[in-house]
Amino acid sequence: MVSLSELTRFDSPRLSGADDEHVRLLAESDTELPPILVNRRTMSVVDGMHRVRAAELRGQEKIEAVFCECDDEEAFVLAVKANVSHGLPLPRSDRNAAAERIVSSHPEWSDRAIASVTGLSHKTVGAIRRRASGEIPHSHTRMGRDGRERPVDAAEGREQAGRILAERPGVSLREVAREAGVCTATVRDVRDRLRRGEAPAGPTRRGQGTGPPHMAPEAAPEVAGALPRPKALARIDGGADSDVDLSGLIHNLRKDPSLRFSESGRTLLRLLDVCTVGPQEWSRISENVPPHRVEIIVSAARACSRAWQDFATELERRSDRQASG
Repeated sequence: MVSLSELTRFDSPRLSGADDEHVRLLAESDTELPPILVNRRTMSVVDGMHRVRAAELRGQEKIEAVFCECDDEEAFVLAVKANVSHGLPLPRSDRNAAAERIVSSHPEWSDRAIASVTGLSHKTVGAIRRRASGEIPHSHTRMGRDGRERPVDAAEGREQAGRILAERPGVSLREVAREAGVCTATVRDVRDRLRRGEAPAGPTRRGQGTGPPHMAPEAAPEVAGALPRPKALARIDGGADSDVDLSGLIHNLRKDPSLRFSESGRTLLRLLDVCTVGPQEWSRISENVPPHRVEIIVSAARACSRAWQDFATELERRSDRQASG
């Protein structure tokens, strides 16, 4: 429960404010009002403006609430998504205005990602982006609904993947995909093109009838504009994780709308955040473990480690199945 007097302000996507008739219907209802969503940083109401007004009409001093912690722009995205998915329908004009604001605050998001939040079509979001193109910062990549950043120019991402493969033959496909901003399936296709002596982007040789189909990759002639073919390209192996900048990775994950704006995603981010404790902090913690609890804590820590390892293995298997499918 949160006191109504603690709530500071609303940043609602409803341009016309609260609907008095809807507030009256909620206030007169015999059912308990669902929890509102409050940004703990500012105590502003993210979702539940009508419920707050209804509670005030009922003479309540408190209301059920769940909390999130985010900046104002993230809170606005949450508000839009909540208003689109439940409660009083959000008018199309308000959804258009919300999309325009999100395009400006999150220019790296793809049209489809913004469309999934605002309840508009990706074509409508694209038109809004084009109208606002002179007012928003230019980005060479866009983040999709799956949280992956991809280049606006697909050929540019392929060229980058080709350069990485040529310069670092033993690199894993996942690592190349992450650095080039493309998916692993695209990296695999680029790798196969390089082995055939083709350019990373553009039409394949097989579709042009140049060269016999049985020609071995080593014997394939060079194609004008193709990047140097690596001597050996490693199979996907998961990469080396020992030098991973965990804090940096989690910082990037926090930008991902598919994680930030779902309950399971926020839970995962909180769990990962616990693991960012540095070596000195771990040393300090270990020195203060009570001697009579060492054995139990060792067992618990190893069980946690196994749980994370099992989780990582399952994610890799799922990723491999999707990439090969």
